Amino acid sequence: METAQFETDLSLFKYDNLEQLPPAYRDLDEDERTERIEAALAELGDDVVILGHNYQRREIVEHADFVGDSYQLSKEAANADADYVIFGGVTFMAESADIITDDDQSVILPSMEASCPMAGMAEALQVDAAWAEITAETDDDIIPITYMNSYADLKAFCAEQGGLVCTSSNAHKAFEYAFEKGDKVLFLPDKHLGENTAHRLDMAEEIVEWDPWDPEGKDASAAAENDIILWDGYCQVHERFRASHIEDLREERPDANVVVHPECRREVVEAADVVGSTSTICQTVEDADPGDTWAIGTEIHLAKHLDRWHPEVEVLPLCGDACMDCNAMRQIDPNYLTWVLEELLEGRERNVIEVAPEEKELAQVALDRMLEI
Repeated sequence: METAQFETDLSLFKYDNLEQLPPAYRDLDEDERTERIEAALAELGDDVVILGHNYQRREIVEHADFVGDSYQLSKEAANADADYVIFGGVTFMAESADIITDDDQSVILPSMEASCPMAGMAEALQVDAAWAEITAETDDDIIPITYMNSYADLKAFCAEQGGLVCTSSNAHKAFEYAFEKGDKVLFLPDKHLGENTAHRLDMAEEIVEWDPWDPEGKDASAAAENDIILWDGYCQVHERFRASHIEDLREERPDANVVVHPECRREVVEAADVVGSTSTICQTVEDADPGDTWAIGTEIHLAKHLDRWHPEVEVLPLCGDACMDCNAMRQIDPNYLTWVLEELLEGRERNVIEVAPEEKELAQVALDRMLEI
């Protein structure tokens, strides 16, 4: 699958308030930008809360009230009293925040171009078509599970079909829930998290992949014969890691430990010392003994944050200079943050994320089912 086809995510265009950064904000230097951001925040006070995802650049997280993973940040937004929630993340994260926050809170995404390529790999129309093909081949009950890294319409679809949402931390529990309710699982959109979860549950022999992009890569009858159907989606950042990166590291730095995200390929997960969500990765470094060395197999900005936050621990990006940042997160330029804050001072809300009421209600059902487990 060519990643280039996902550079522009068509799901962006369901929002009719797509706005570009005005020319006056495009050439701000860091000192001026920081001064203006701090001045705006001082004036807005408790009316605004800024959320910074772990993968965001330093210039965003240093202004954030909360830093963490996507669902954790949405919960912080829901617990905040702020009228405005500015999400330094990507579209699906802002949607999740809109789903669980109060109706009188506005969720703002500084740049509407910050759209996760993996979420865009499972578009609702594709999933509807696949569902029709696969369910026509079996009388078994199939329970769909979508990873949190998906759009609200996919979360709503899963709710309608008796399914739920999961995070990287509770995917195994979501699978167990699904097999209690039905006979098979359709897992979207991240095949690597799905495969790693299947291995955790000793169900690796019951996997089949469904490639929506390749007419020869999707066989409804073969899919219906297996218990776990994995959608052929992936995270561009995490798929970049290879087992050879760990092998090279262990040869060069035998004292180093390795922690990776479960969105990585199976062979990378098998070779690592610790596997877990961004929260687990952060906790692993936080709990490390002074002088320890940890190589981080996730987005490069988190590795840099951890190195900065924990100077007593040596923190290395697992693949060195070849490690990449998240293209979508990169779209949240600090100049965009300056712009949306100063617009709020003038009484104008820019780039507001609003999930349609019916989608929001159903997506909440899928999230509630996750919370039940």
